[in-house]
Amino acid sequence: MQGYRARVPTFRTAQVTGLLPSRAGLARMEVRMADGSAARAYAVVDQVGDCAEGDRVVLNTTAVELGLGTGGWHVVHWNLGREELVQPGPDHVMKLRYTSLQSDVGTSELLHPECDRPLGGVPVVACTVHSQVPLVCLAARVVRPDLRVAYVMTDGAALPLVLSDLVAALRDGGHMCGTVTAGHAVGGDLEAVGVPSALGLATHVLQAELVIVAMGPGVVGTGTALGTTAVEAASVLDVAAALGGTPVLCVRASDGDARERHRGVSHHSRTVAGLTSSRPWVAPVPPAAADLPGVRVVAPPVVPEPGPLLDAAGLRVTTMGRGPGEDPLFFAAAAAAGAVGALAGSLH
Repeated sequence: MQGYRARVPTFRTAQVTGLLPSRAGLARMEVRMADGSAARAYAVVDQVGDCAEGDRVVLNTTAVELGLGTGGWHVVHWNLGREELVQPGPDHVMKLRYTSLQSDVGTSELLHPECDRPLGGVPVVACTVHSQVPLVCLAARVVRPDLRVAYVMTDGAALPLVLSDLVAALRDGGHMCGTVTAGHAVGGDLEAVGVPSALGLATHVLQAELVIVAMGPGVVGTGTALGTTAVEAASVLDVAAALGGTPVLCVRASDGDARERHRGVSHHSRTVAGLTSSRPWVAPVPPAAADLPGVRVVAPPVVPEPGPLLDAAGLRVTTMGRGPGEDPLFFAAAAAAGAVGALAGSLH
């Protein structure tokens, strides 16, 4: 039996040559590599501290050197101008456990045991890619403008929540009432050990009337049915139903993707529907969603147009580089899931 030889990360040193627009918790910068080339990097401040122009830094360059779509930016691993970094945490619960970046982020379950209570029919919309999140959120709030929407970020892709420009924009625009980071994901308003307690925290602490669950930026896929982070949506749907929530699957679909497995209803959505036993609600956009195994189809009376929806929020959202004009089905399906989610509490 053959297998891969483990590849260790690549670390390289560089000098910070300029600071780029950043936000609280995320420092972006221009750097000069040892070979003289220019590059971009970011630092997750809660993990490694801040950086200043002139600092020499150690960068993890692995993703960029592999040409990954989730790369493009090197990641600051350590600032060589700093002798130590002491940032005490709230208690004793570690995330990124047993790595050099393990940190005491605490856990909100210790403060809020009400997270164990049933969800009381609250809709839980499970997404399979991060770019669906803003469409679901915005569309739901068009259908019900006063709806309280929370986001639970899983640890299926990017781990620091601060990396999501989309979630930052939704929070700043008042479209989300709060965030919870589950598993080894970090940086939410609340920290959860896993998705089940994260759903309880979102419902009973953030008072959410709709919970969107999705990984952060950077889905992992192999072209196989099961070798993708997207299949986590099946367990999200099942645990939501088991806790008394109303499960809704945000169908991934495309009429702009060149890959046959993602055209029409994506094989990701078909696999998730086949793995879950919760009979989630889905929207009939695209119509082929009705052919998914074990789902319940409901047609919302109103589905907002994705393009104007994003424009009104000042958001630019793409999927694999394609916007609403290049892949209208992807955006329409995500908006339809948001419309279903806004009504799903009455379907419970």
